Amino acid sequence: MTELTDATDVTGDAVAFPQDRTCPYHPPAGYQPLREARPLTRATLWDGRRVWVVTGHTAARALLSDQRLSSDTTRPAFPMPTERFAAIRDRRRAALLGLDDPEHNVQRRMLIPSFSLRRAEKLRPRIQEIVDGLLDAMIAKGPPCDLVADFALPVPSMVICELLGVPYADHEFFEEQSRRLLRGPAASDVEEARDRMDAYLGELVDRKRAEPGDGVLDDLIARQLDVRGAPDRQELVDLAFILLVAGHETTANMVSLGAYTLLSHPERLAELRADPALLPAAVEELLRYLSIADGMLRVAVADIEIGGEVIRADEGVVFSTSVINRDAAAYADPDALDWSRSARHHVAFGFGIHQCLGQNLARAEMEIALGALLHRLPGLRLAAPADTIAFKPGDTIQGMLELPVTW
Repeated sequence: MTELTDATDVTGDAVAFPQDRTCPYHPPAGYQPLREARPLTRATLWDGRRVWVVTGHTAARALLSDQRLSSDTTRPAFPMPTERFAAIRDRRRAALLGLDDPEHNVQRRMLIPSFSLRRAEKLRPRIQEIVDGLLDAMIAKGPPCDLVADFALPVPSMVICELLGVPYADHEFFEEQSRRLLRGPAASDVEEARDRMDAYLGELVDRKRAEPGDGVLDDLIARQLDVRGAPDRQELVDLAFILLVAGHETTANMVSLGAYTLLSHPERLAELRADPALLPAAVEELLRYLSIADGMLRVAVADIEIGGEVIRADEGVVFSTSVINRDAAAYADPDALDWSRSARHHVAFGFGIHQCLGQNLARAEMEIALGALLHRLPGLRLAAPADTIAFKPGDTIQGMLELPVTW
């Protein structure tokens, strides 16, 4: 894989985006010019294309709510973050994330009841059962273990499978395809993984139409596909794809990187152990601090004046979440991990019409997983030097590749 460490483009006048982090919980060191150039500045993508990078918190929330920015990845001017994703530009638009209103609103309204705060709260007892079962297995096996493979990944995989009605027995298949989709390394990996997921989910939809279950997909088939004739089969496959991949990848990374961050900040960890009531605030602060989905992409469909600059139609716009969530104008001492701050207005879940549909479920999973981990394994600690533990590159969702721990 190409290293993403060069801080400038070929002409030396703009920061390269994305870059690899040198510490898994801090923005890349090469982003310092971005942090100094709020609320927006220029950066260069892998192909030399110049784009606007939004770095200010207030500007980000304004622009993420602005319908003059499009999420449609099939637009010719839409910025592509890597070569492998550029190679599949001509494929159909992604469900939810790659749609603009009104099409986006139609899909989102179908799914809101399944991902509401009330639904997430009802799922908490089942999430707790899943978490406790995995911890039982870890403790029975004994230390050391890889917290990613043994805990952080299976928790959200099991939860999203049960919620959607996807057989967890197939988890190794779809987790591998998700890895290939998000980390490649080649365009052929992305294309083949998407084709395999399409085939798998298409067969699953057909099977559920013949033998309905009680998951979200079954509900969509019964309420939308079979009764109203919308969405069509392919649209339903696309929805299932984005829900399944996003529903386990993001939370798995937050749990693993959250645990690593806590173990790297013993004073903050001690505060949580002493007062578990801090956990909801700690989850919000970790979401802000870690900003694992760094680099939301848009393209302007009309000129936009903001921050003394003009974003022209057909110019690409990148939202550097890790920089936005460290804006000193929004957060005092933003590089510190602080459970006492009010962090709820972060943009880790995005903002505006595309704000993450699964955020309530993700919060519940993080609170339960991290809380149980700290309670049941009071001696939890890293089983390798922190600087030797592998984490993910900058052109994908941030998180730990592995997390060796003992107790």
